[in-house]
Amino acid sequence: MAEAKTAEPSVKGSLPLYKNPVPLNKERHKGKGLKYTDRPFDFLAQSHFVPLTIGEFGVCAGRFPIIFLGEQKTAVAAMGLRTGENLFVDPDTGNYEPYTYLPAFVRRYPFVAAVHGEDTDRFTVCVDEGSHLYSDDPEIQFFDDKGEPTEFTQRAIDYVRRFEADVRMSQSFVDKCDELGLFTQQEATFQPRDAQGQPVGEAQKIASYWGIDPGKLRELEPKVLAELRDNTFLGAIYAHMLSMTQWDFLIQRASARQQGAPQMPGPVNPPPAPEA
Repeated sequence: MAEAKTAEPSVKGSLPLYKNPVPLNKERHKGKGLKYTDRPFDFLAQSHFVPLTIGEFGVCAGRFPIIFLGEQKTAVAAMGLRTGENLFVDPDTGNYEPYTYLPAFVRRYPFVAAVHGEDTDRFTVCVDEGSHLYSDDPEIQFFDDKGEPTEFTQRAIDYVRRFEADVRMSQSFVDKCDELGLFTQQEATFQPRDAQGQPVGEAQKIASYWGIDPGKLRELEPKVLAELRDNTFLGAIYAHMLSMTQWDFLIQRASARQQGAPQMPGPVNPPPAPEA
């Protein structure tokens, strides 16, 4: 965990999922840690957009629409159609859908990086004390009796470090696409249909976002396309475009939930833990 010399660490911007992230500290968090719960993904149930890094685009493209939001054009996976509803978390059990990719942003929880001023290479690892996984009587402690990070905590620190590197690469991707003028405002719509499949009423807008325009991509010079290919950005662009077919999948899931279709099967998930 890095220590600031010129600026206090802070979590930048609004941070989905987190309630009260504070720097992880061996004095403050002695004897503290995480507990197991029968509803491990309740914290995700109301997040219909989840941030992604570009290394995840390929694996996400076959399940979630990948879109870009806000002035910063933050890449996110669309996991629901309505604010406050994640279609991949069972509202009855708090479980995440089995065999479905779980974004790194979620796997990092309840840990997060707080950067030092404008120096994004320097950060402090924080933990969300407002998390339902956080406990004063934990089953997984943050620090051992000597005040050293436990193996679990060290893996979490390493994971946060790798995640921050992926975030910086993702920002480079967005900056490059912005520089090339590839982004345009786009919309996802839903056309209601009757039992015979005929359109009923007007199409409904379900999302407005930034997306990469295929026409603008085709206008790029071969030299520029080769550069995008060589730095892996072109693959991420194609994955984003391919993911647009998943809007229909989300609409079908939302319709099934509204009609009271059986919820997803599967065993109770353990609390999410950063991977080694």
